[in-house]
Amino acid sequence: MTDEASGPGLRAGLEAILLVVDEPVAETILAQALERPVPEISAALRALAAEYTAQGRGFDLREVAGGWRFYTRAGCAALVERFVRDGQQARLTQAALETLAVVAYRQPVSRARVAAIRGVNSDGVMRTLVARGLVEEAGTDPEGQALLYRTTSYFLERMGLRELEELPELAPFLPDDVENLEEQKQ
Repeated sequence: MTDEASGPGLRAGLEAILLVVDEPVAETILAQALERPVPEISAALRALAAEYTAQGRGFDLREVAGGWRFYTRAGCAALVERFVRDGQQARLTQAALETLAVVAYRQPVSRARVAAIRGVNSDGVMRTLVARGLVEEAGTDPEGQALLYRTTSYFLERMGLRELEELPELAPFLPDDVENLEEQKQ
């Protein structure tokens, strides 16, 4: 434990800085940032690197290209690659983003209403959004008995929102002349 007034220890300070860098950092720069002599920084970095290796951590601290940086341990490369690849495949299509926006702003809403707003059938996209946990069933429409959908707490989490009221207003994103656009369509 460190005293609040004295700040974090040398090792914690090094870890904190190295965690956020995107390229190797020279010992002299670390020494300046932490206000410590270069030999002390050098010794601490080598000790941390040896400790991480001895503990079998999922990352290495390496000296490369004139500086130090964290890298994924070679034995974990396949796991990281799969994680990154799967994460990229999880991106939503334009159709899914449009559908999600309609649900978020009009909920609870039926598939038919989403399709009417978007102008295309959205059944497949809705199934995808439900499967990904972004949208869920919210009961049935009392008039037409259609299933209604709403966004989930996972949607709020992924969007970084505490509640739906934090969604931005749509008005600034709409054209100034909405009425004339509707007339031109007819």
